Amino acid sequence: QVQLVESGGGLVQAGGSLRLSCAASGRTFSYYSMGWFRQAPGKEREFVAAITWSGGSKYYADYVKGRFTISRDNAKNTVYLQMNSLKREDTAVYYCAAGSVASTPNGYNYWGQGTQVTVSS
Repeated sequence: QVQLVESGGGLVQAGGSLRLSCAASGRTFSYYSMGWFRQAPGKEREFVAAITWSGGSKYYADYVKGRFTISRDNAKNTVYLQMNSLKREDTAVYYCAAGSVASTPNGYNYWGQGTQVTVSS
């Protein structure tokens, strides 16, 4: 089992930045690829970014490419999502997940509880 806890969400103005963190405990964190997803009210959960177990490969959804950066620190069992140039449409609950690197939720075995990001105009 892997337990994931997200933090760092909040309210930010459009154009601002936030850094989300996802702390893992349980089974060896470095075995897993990690992903970030988000879900806005009334919408399906969508892929944001993913990173392989070593951090050597990173993947982004087109709508965040160039604005968001995923990274991980295996010594701290933590994955990060740096979000810059935030837009109102980035407003959602953000979830981290552990599993195989994938752009669909069913590629991941473990999920955090989510952290709310709200971008105001």
